[in-house]
Amino acid sequence: MLSALLGVTRKLCFGAALFSAVMPLSAFAETFTTINNPADNLLQTPTFNQLLGINDAGVIAGYYGDGVTVNNHGFVYSSGTFTAENSPGTSTITADQTQVVALNNVQSGGSYETAGFWANNASMTNYGFTKVGGTFTNVTGPGGATVTQVLGLNDHGQAVGFYTNSTTTSGFLYTLSSNTLTTIATPSAWNATAVTAAGINNAGTIVGFYTSASGTAGFIDKGGTFTSPTDPFGMNPMFFGINNLGDIVGDDTAADGATEGFVYDMNTNTWTLVTDPNASQTADGFGISGTTLNGINDQGFVVGFYADASGNVDGLLVNTAPEPATVGLLGLAGLLGLGAWTRRRRGQR
Repeated sequence: MLSALLGVTRKLCFGAALFSAVMPLSAFAETFTTINNPADNLLQTPTFNQLLGINDAGVIAGYYGDGVTVNNHGFVYSSGTFTAENSPGTSTITADQTQVVALNNVQSGGSYETAGFWANNASMTNYGFTKVGGTFTNVTGPGGATVTQVLGLNDHGQAVGFYTNSTTTSGFLYTLSSNTLTTIATPSAWNATAVTAAGINNAGTIVGFYTSASGTAGFIDKGGTFTSPTDPFGMNPMFFGINNLGDIVGDDTAADGATEGFVYDMNTNTWTLVTDPNASQTADGFGISGTTLNGINDQGFVVGFYADASGNVDGLLVNTAPEPATVGLLGLAGLLGLGAWTRRRRGQR
């Protein structure tokens, strides 16, 4: 099923502009805003929206469509406006579905640089992409990879993701300027059977998750030194995004089986649960439950998604420092008005 291939960034403190970057997240009040692309309401019920990346200007990357009933449609959201962003595919392969997963703070050709992946329905193959200056560049893993997804992008022309071929699933670092892909090797003692790199910041610190006989765990790759912090809240934690302050977002599985979002401060080894108050802990029609956090910027804004009691998957914006002046700095006034839209965990990895 195509949904099994699409949307790997699932489930997927801060120092807001007016606060100290070393203040713990627990000291902030949180506000939650649902953001759904209205185009999805015209195509399917219940609806399916995910917000996956946010930059320091408050611009958001994401997609709508469950990938089965309705094809994935990528978009970039800014100041109340959704702009479609879908890969053109190649001259011989049609891009039926697109997810925009990441964006950075670099503008070229009138838009921010973005990254993600697209898929052809007939072949069930995923192709990664970056978009710079309005030009899409496809990224394909080695060894006849049938799945390649680009999941993270920094301001220095570096991207991360994973590829799957006939023998393995491996994380990678991709350099845009040279169009080169380097496989990320986790420590042999971890006995990883699959590795996904999901986020990278401007210092080159990479986060992601790996699978072994013991389950799934998040990892941090800081200049080639790997660590895997212990999650105090739940099982199988996954890291999906990191900002330049060392704040990491992701999710895990709680004791009741629901997905719960968290923020991890790698500088203080502090974990904080962040769960949307409208999230349902019972899996909806898409097999999703709870809250997933997927992207974070340097101002303390987090994006992700949650499943609600009506069976919808809703895009989620979390403001960890909801002072009016701070919201204004990011031009997010338009976001707050969207909370009145119908509130509709993650797609299959």
